[in-house]
Amino acid sequence: MTILDDLSGLQFEALMVDVFRNYGYENVQQTPKTGDEGRDILMSESINGYRHDIVVECKHMDQVGREIVQKLHSAVITYENTGPTRGMVVTTGTFTAQAQEYVEKVQENGDGLEIELVDGNTLRNIADEAGLDLRNGKVELICDQTLPPGNVATPVTEQFEAISNIDIDDLSQIESTVQFRPVVSIEARTDAQFETSVGVIHRVNERDILQLHGDHTPPQPLDNSLGQLLSDGAHRTVEIADREKTETFVDTTVTRFRHAESDFEEWVVERLQEKYTITVEYTGDNNVDYEKECVPSDSDISITDLTPMYVPRVRSETRLNEHVYTLKYDAAGPDRHIVDNGIAQCVHCGWSWTPLTYCENCGSINCWRHTRTERVEGEPVCTDCAVTERFALRKRYFYDEENRDTFRKEYEQFPLYQKVIENKPLIAGSMVVVMIVLIIVL
Repeated sequence: MTILDDLSGLQFEALMVDVFRNYGYENVQQTPKTGDEGRDILMSESINGYRHDIVVECKHMDQVGREIVQKLHSAVITYENTGPTRGMVVTTGTFTAQAQEYVEKVQENGDGLEIELVDGNTLRNIADEAGLDLRNGKVELICDQTLPPGNVATPVTEQFEAISNIDIDDLSQIESTVQFRPVVSIEARTDAQFETSVGVIHRVNERDILQLHGDHTPPQPLDNSLGQLLSDGAHRTVEIADREKTETFVDTTVTRFRHAESDFEEWVVERLQEKYTITVEYTGDNNVDYEKECVPSDSDISITDLTPMYVPRVRSETRLNEHVYTLKYDAAGPDRHIVDNGIAQCVHCGWSWTPLTYCENCGSINCWRHTRTERVEGEPVCTDCAVTERFALRKRYFYDEENRDTFRKEYEQFPLYQKVIENKPLIAGSMVVVMIVLIIVL
C-alpha cells in the first residue's frame, strides 16, 4: 500500500469513491469539501429490496482513534434521511483499541445503528474482490458488459433490399467480425457558489452526463449518433463472454480500456470547469464596478456515476461474384450506428444516391450513369463488364461476347427499317430536324 502514502487526503477520498463504486455500492459520491460535517462519501446499498444509506469518513493516516469514530457517529445521527443509515470509517492504517471499543458500545445500545471499521488490510481485500490493484495508485477499468451485437444478417439484408435487380437469396456468403470497443458514461454534479463582500454573485447547480471513448488518448467524447445509441441501448447489456452472442462471428476481439477511472474523472472535471467558468460583473459596497472570474474548483464537481461498457463494432463482408461489399456499424441489438457503408454506393464512382442497380453479370452495384440494359436479355448490365458494339451507329451492351455474336447474327437478318429502329434517338433527332426545315421553308 506504499503508493497510497503519496496521495493527499482529497485524492484518497476520490480513490475510495472508485473502489466502492466498483465493489458494488450504489449512488457513490464524494461530498463537497466545505461543510461536509464529517461525511466524506455518501453511498447506498440494497438489502432485501430496501435502500440503506451509508455515511463514510475517510482517513489517510497510520492510526485512527476514538475521536474520529465518535465524530462519524454524530454525523450519522444528524444525517437527514428517513431510511436506515449506517456509518463507515475507512483508513489506510489501523484503528486504536479505544476506537474499536467505542464501536462495540454503539452496537450494544440496541438502537440499530451500525458503524463499520475498514482498516488498510480490509481495504486491500475489498479492492482485490473488485478486481482493482491499489498498489499502482490507479483503478483500472474492468468491465464484462457489452451492448448486444444483434443479428448480423439483418443490417446487411436491409442495405441490399434498397438495391434493384438483386435477389436477397443470393446473399449467402456473409462473413462478420466484431470488435468490442470500450466506452464510458460519466454522470457528474457541479455545485458551486461564488461570493464577494456583497454576497453571492453567481451559483452553479447542474447535472451533466458525458460519454467518452475508452480507448482514445486523451479521452474524447462520443459523437452524437453513437452517444444516442449508447443511451438508448444501455438497458440491453449482456455479458461480453456470452458465446451465444458472438458465435456467428468468424473473429472476435476485445479492446482494453486505455485509462484508469481517475484519468477519465480528471478529464471530466477539467471539461466541466471550462464549461461553467464565467466572468461576472458586480458592483461593490463602494459603488465601484468589478469583474470576477468564477471557476468551479475540483471539490465543486463530484462524479456521481461512472459506467463502463463495450459497444460492438461489427464488420460484415458479402461476396457477390467479383465484388466484396463491406458494412461497418456499431450495434445495440436491433439498433445500429453505421460507420461505413460499402453496399449502398456505386462501385465505379461512389455515388450513394438512389436508384442503385445490381449487375448480375459481374456482381457490381451501379448508379444510373453506369447501368445499361443488356440488348439480348433486357436485364441491367454495368458499363464496366459489358461487351459493346455499335449497331445503326448506337452503342449496344451485352453480358458477354456470346450474347453479342448472337445478336449480331440476328441483326444481319433484320430488314432495313428494323435495323434503323435500333437507334431510336437518331430517328427522333432526324424527325425534329425535318420538322424544323419544313417550318422554315413553309
